Amino acid sequence: MGNLTDRFGRDHTYLRISVTERCNLRCTYCMPAQGIRLKPKTELLTYDEIERLAGILASLGVRKIRVTGGEPLVRSGIEQLCERLSVIKGIDMLAISTNGTLLEKKAKLLRNAGVENINISLDSLREDRFETITLRSGHADVLRGIESAINAGFPSIKINAVIIRGVNDDEIPDFIEFARALSISVRFIEYMPFPGNNWNESQFISFNEMKQRIEEKYSLTPLTRDEPVPGPAKEYQIGSSDATAGFITTMSEHFCGSCNRIRLTADGRLRTCLFAKDGVDLKRLLRAGAPREVIEDAIRSAVLLKWEKHPDPEELMTNQDREMTAIGG
Repeated sequence: MGNLTDRFGRDHTYLRISVTERCNLRCTYCMPAQGIRLKPKTELLTYDEIERLAGILASLGVRKIRVTGGEPLVRSGIEQLCERLSVIKGIDMLAISTNGTLLEKKAKLLRNAGVENINISLDSLREDRFETITLRSGHADVLRGIESAINAGFPSIKINAVIIRGVNDDEIPDFIEFARALSISVRFIEYMPFPGNNWNESQFISFNEMKQRIEEKYSLTPLTRDEPVPGPAKEYQIGSSDATAGFITTMSEHFCGSCNRIRLTADGRLRTCLFAKDGVDLKRLLRAGAPREVIEDAIRSAVLLKWEKHPDPEELMTNQDREMTAIGG
């Protein structure tokens, strides 16, 4: 058993750190069109505080860190933070998730800072549809960002697409071809309910349906990855290519039983589930000068009380207290 083991025997080795609530896009499944009420900068963790908490969590068994937002690249000096996180004792992998709009100029800096794994959100390969989904321009910027990431030599590049019936589900084969052409990975994410995103079951498309559509043209071979800190995706090799397809099956086949993730929000709250409410305020403990042992005990207690699985969709629509962009995805 690890230091961060819950009541159901799950060890928590994967930490997602949100560095900002801000985002330069307004993706309809993630953020209300009017945006969200942002917290003052003074309420957000400083880089020193993030580094300190990451160090404590690494000493408790965390081995992988993913930097998220909002959009993490809008926060000044993000590459310096990544460099600091990459050298924390015990951290075996540093990853980042981005919408790619600012990646062209940041890719090499992030790679040099020790980032190994980069996930880039792109929900449409069509410029007009991209603008409909994100309510912003920037499609060409994302494509240039992907090219820059490839040129920077990241060991792992994944394109993340949230699939919504009647919005972009007809592009599933196009994403497969895109991944094959670039020899990278594409991951299809099931549409999840969050406050303000108008989720409804009629627009939901399951992993099984997406997979069946792909297999009408391509063979998918299940992959078993020998990773010290596994991610949540079901992954497949696409034909005989070097490309892979992954599926995040949060709604149709939840993976709560093997969940190894905890989340640190931009304002310093530790959340044990993407769909959980509130969280433990580690920032308050830090700024009150709490001893390290007190912070460690607060973290262990939060993990110990993690629920067995997230609620059903109907309950999720009313259960949550924050939009996805304010949690870190």
